[in-house]
Amino acid sequence: MVATTTEQLNELQGTTVVVHPLVLLSVTDHHARSVSRSSHKRVVGVLLGQNNGKTINVANSYGIPFEEDEKDSKTWFLDHNYIESMFEMFKKVNARERMIGWYHSGPKLRASDLEINDLFKRFIPRPVMVIVDVRPGAVGIPTDAYYAVEEIKDDGTETRKTFLHVPSAIEAEESEEIGVEHLLRDIKDSTTTTLSTRVSEQLASLQGLRSRLADIQKYLAEVASGAMPVNHQIVYHLQDAINLLPDLEDPVTTQSFTSNTNDQLLVVYLSSLLRAVIALHALVDNKAANGRAELEEGKSEEKPKKNEKPKADASSKDEKENTKDEPKGQEKKK
Repeated sequence: MVATTTEQLNELQGTTVVVHPLVLLSVTDHHARSVSRSSHKRVVGVLLGQNNGKTINVANSYGIPFEEDEKDSKTWFLDHNYIESMFEMFKKVNARERMIGWYHSGPKLRASDLEINDLFKRFIPRPVMVIVDVRPGAVGIPTDAYYAVEEIKDDGTETRKTFLHVPSAIEAEESEEIGVEHLLRDIKDSTTTTLSTRVSEQLASLQGLRSRLADIQKYLAEVASGAMPVNHQIVYHLQDAINLLPDLEDPVTTQSFTSNTNDQLLVVYLSSLLRAVIALHALVDNKAANGRAELEEGKSEEKPKKNEKPKADASSKDEKENTKDEPKGQEKKK
C-alpha cells in the first residue's frame, strides 16, 4: 500500500489552480507554431502569476525551447538561460507576476516530468505543473494541475516522488471576458440558434462525463487485476459519488422519475403543437395577403385599359371630320 505524507496532504488540501484564458490561448499558439499536426511532440513553458495560499492564480505564460527524444523520454533538453532572461523581461513589464510553475501540452504525464519539475525547483521551491490539452477533440476542462510529493510505503522501503492531482478551474477577469467574446464571435456560426447551442453544450458535457467514467472504469480494472496499487482516497471519493446516486429499485423513486419525465414530455408536446398551429396560421395569413395583393394588381391594370378606349374613339371622329371637310374646300376652288 502507498500513502502520501500527511503534512503534504494538509498543505495541498483545498488548493485550487485558477487558469486564465490568456494562458490557454498562449499555450495553443505555442503548440501550433512549434509542432506539426502529424507529430506527437509536446511543448513546454513557464507559468506566471500569484500564489495566494490556497489559490494559485495563473495569469500569464511564455514558451521555452524544449527538445525531447520520442523514443527515450528521459533524453531531453531545456534552455535554463532562456528561462532566466525571459523572466527578467516579464518582471519589468509586470512586477506582480511571479514564476509559479511550468506547463506542457501533454496530454498525459510522462516519465521525464519529475526531472523537469526538479529543474524548476532552482527558481521556485514548489512549482505547480499544469497539463494543457491542446487537442481539438478534447472534451471538458483542458487543464490538469499537479504538485510533486513524496510517497512513503508501509513496508519501509525507500520513498519515491510522484505527482498529486489538485483541482483546477478556468476563470477570467472582465477585460479577458470581452476579448474572449470577440474571438468566439468570429468562431461561432451565426446561423445556429440558441436551442441548438444549448443542445451542443449539453452533448459536450455528456461526452466529458462519459470519458471520466471510462477513466474510472479503467482504473478500477487495473486495481482489480493488481496492475496498480490501491489508493484509499480515490476509493473513498468513488464511494461518496456512488452514495449520491438514487436507488432505482425503490418503486417510489421510480414513480417520481416517471412522473417528472412525463411532465417534461407533456410540455414538449404542447410546445410542438402550438408551434405547428402558429406556423399554419402564418401560412394561411400569407396566402390571404398574396391573394389580396393579386386582386389589387388586377384592378389597377384594368383601369388604364378603360381610359384608353374613349381616346381612340375621339381620334377616329377627328379623322372623319377632316376627310369630310377636304372635298368641300376643293369644290370652292373650282
